[in-house]
Amino acid sequence: MSSNFNALVVNKTEENFSMNVESLSFDDLPNGDVTIKVHYSSVNYKDGLASIPNGKIVQSYPFVPGIDLAGIVTSSTDYRYKEGDKVIVTSYELGVSHYGGYSEYARVPGDWVVPLPENLTLKEAMAFGTAGFTAALSIHQLEKNGLTPEKGPVLVTGATGGVGSMAVSMLAKRHYHVVASTGKESEYDFLMKLGAKEVISRQDVTPEKVRPIGKQLWAGAVDPVGGKTLASILSNMKYGGSVAVSGLTGGTEVPTTVFPFILRGVNLLGIDSVYCPQDIREALWNRMATDLKPDDIGIIENEVSLRELPNTLSEILQGKVKGRTVVTLNI
Repeated sequence: MSSNFNALVVNKTEENFSMNVESLSFDDLPNGDVTIKVHYSSVNYKDGLASIPNGKIVQSYPFVPGIDLAGIVTSSTDYRYKEGDKVIVTSYELGVSHYGGYSEYARVPGDWVVPLPENLTLKEAMAFGTAGFTAALSIHQLEKNGLTPEKGPVLVTGATGGVGSMAVSMLAKRHYHVVASTGKESEYDFLMKLGAKEVISRQDVTPEKVRPIGKQLWAGAVDPVGGKTLASILSNMKYGGSVAVSGLTGGTEVPTTVFPFILRGVNLLGIDSVYCPQDIREALWNRMATDLKPDDIGIIENEVSLRELPNTLSEILQGKVKGRTVVTLNI
């Protein structure tokens, strides 16, 4: 095993910000119980923010971004993992304050590691990544609160993004009537291929004026957008329906009232994929290998190399990336 390997490194000084593929050594890696030969990572909006000087994600520099990784254990002091084990790491401090997945090798705490389930390849795991896990957790919480296909249509906002596209596919696999919302008219066919029964515009979901209480349209909703969009969804939920919110691309302020909650018993479910308990995390990864696994996960997936990654990180911040992008490390 070579003592040096490649990684995407961002660095910031008082004068400059840089992002380059650089050679690192194992001494450069942070402390941890498990060392992993990374085969794949993925691209998330948070990774895009980590790649710009004012993204407010990275705590200190130099740094290796990447909030997801999948690979094979090369050494471990944690009894749960041994050399040769196939594993997944997402969330916690990975790619935020701990060197992340945009590196041919990574070292992490054992408590962050999830064994790769049967029926799931390392590449498929990163086609899911944090976005897929967030979508799975959203569906898990919705179903825990009583959502079933018989209850009626389920809305997915931001449907061409990572969380949205995975949610559309997963819900379709579970035989829900999925209504996908997007601001990109050019992607309607893409969303239908993912399993959406209907595709509607962003304006259809979020009109100029949001009523405090509106028509009862949705039995459930997966919302990675937040802001005014979330307020509009809440006002149009069916009685007893639930909204799983996991993002804030539409803003942090939600201009709503108490009416949806006290007149229709609507549930607002916060989705936290970062510090989700390990038992739920492992159970959901196993569901993502079985009943939540799209029949053709390749429809969602794009693939880039480590050297192509900077351009993709820029594109995700501009809203030009659809579905999920897998980063292939030198295997």
